[in-house]
Amino acid sequence: MSPLLSWGIDVIAGMQSRGGPLLDGFFRGITFLGNEEFYLLLFPLFFWCLDARLGSKLVYLLLVGGLVNYVLKDVIAQPRPFFFQPGINMVEAGGYGLPSGHAQMAVVIWGCLALELGKRWAWLAALVLVPLIGVSRVYLGVHFPTDVLAGWAVGAVILVLVVRIGPGVARWIGGLSLPAALLLIGGLSILALLLDHSKDMVSSVAAFWGFALGHLFLSRSFSQDTTGSLWRRIARFPIGLAGLAAVYIGLKALFPAEGESLYLVFRFARYALLGLWIGLAAPLLFRLLRLHSNA
Repeated sequence: MSPLLSWGIDVIAGMQSRGGPLLDGFFRGITFLGNEEFYLLLFPLFFWCLDARLGSKLVYLLLVGGLVNYVLKDVIAQPRPFFFQPGINMVEAGGYGLPSGHAQMAVVIWGCLALELGKRWAWLAALVLVPLIGVSRVYLGVHFPTDVLAGWAVGAVILVLVVRIGPGVARWIGGLSLPAALLLIGGLSILALLLDHSKDMVSSVAAFWGFALGHLFLSRSFSQDTTGSLWRRIARFPIGLAGLAAVYIGLKALFPAEGESLYLVFRFARYALLGLWIGLAAPLLFRLLRLHSNA
């Protein structure tokens, strides 16, 4: 183990030695704000109920950012702290550790929200949550401090690129014909899987493919306006979440578990259906139930 990683182990041990049940629980809660499950609550809330344009942007940022993170982790291939010192981790984590995905996506997502909304509370949330989410990963023993610093740096680069070239890319994609757009989505998905076909990459590619396919059809066929009466916007969320839970939790129980035959195939199908539900099926159900903005 290099001196830098040895120093990282010392930092983790020192932080944990000053903790206790209260601080442990606090950082477990903070790290949840960077988990997949939290984003599955936050992004549909925006996409279905608050601001469809911003919601779709956040989904794409999460999925594309996740693909970048998984590729970087596999290229660098640095083990997590508990590989060198078993038992130092307080939560479970899989795969390699550098750069930290939680730290990276905290910068991208909360930074994007602050820039888009321009509200004081959004900037305050970003300034508080970005460092706390990163620190939580070190305290919980699943990342070295250098993993978190690298995650923040990669996230900042992605955020700058989104600000500088994002609008132009969005206009270019919006100007493509439907067959060309479908070919682009399929090509990017295949390329990502050729680079890495781990379970995390499979789920990210599948969710990207499903959401992009559904969102493409929805945006070119129906209005994405998420305004409307307050009760309609409130009603969409639990109905949409019920379907999301059926796909995310229900199919997980029915499909093969990790290590079983065709696990990755069924994992791809589950996450693709999840993306399709968020991006297309749920909005169409809202229209059928007359919960869309023009009802």
